Amino acid sequence: MTRVWKLPLSLLLGGAAAAGGLAFTGSHGAAVLYLLLFAGLAVMNSPLVFPSSPGAAEALRRSAVDGRPVVYWRPGCAYCLRLRVRLGRRARQLHWVDIWSDPEAAAVVRAANDGNETVPTVVVDGRPHTNPDPGWVRGQLPPAA
Repeated sequence: MTRVWKLPLSLLLGGAAAAGGLAFTGSHGAAVLYLLLFAGLAVMNSPLVFPSSPGAAEALRRSAVDGRPVVYWRPGCAYCLRLRVRLGRRARQLHWVDIWSDPEAAAVVRAANDGNETVPTVVVDGRPHTNPDPGWVRGQLPPAA
């Protein structure tokens, strides 16, 4: 569990150190900006931006029932964040599985990507698609109600 928080905590601590240094020299405005910037980066690279992970088996079961794609991702992945942001509110319709918190999910991704844990890997109708275009993924979702 600590692995997923390493990067966000490092960013937060680095930002606090930089802000402390700036505040010590009297640049209070810059210190606040640095702290806010690094806190924002920490949140963007944390699991907080993504829906909770149901696990690979449960996500595949849900996908079989509702036909929605399964997205395998990991914290700190810029391509996963890009997909999440570009899908906007519709991203909540996908089944997101964190490969760092589920060894079975990591095995699924390695099987689909020649032994590599390349994410995002999106599974639609049982077929994996590695780092697909967000527009294509949006097209795989059921029509908005």
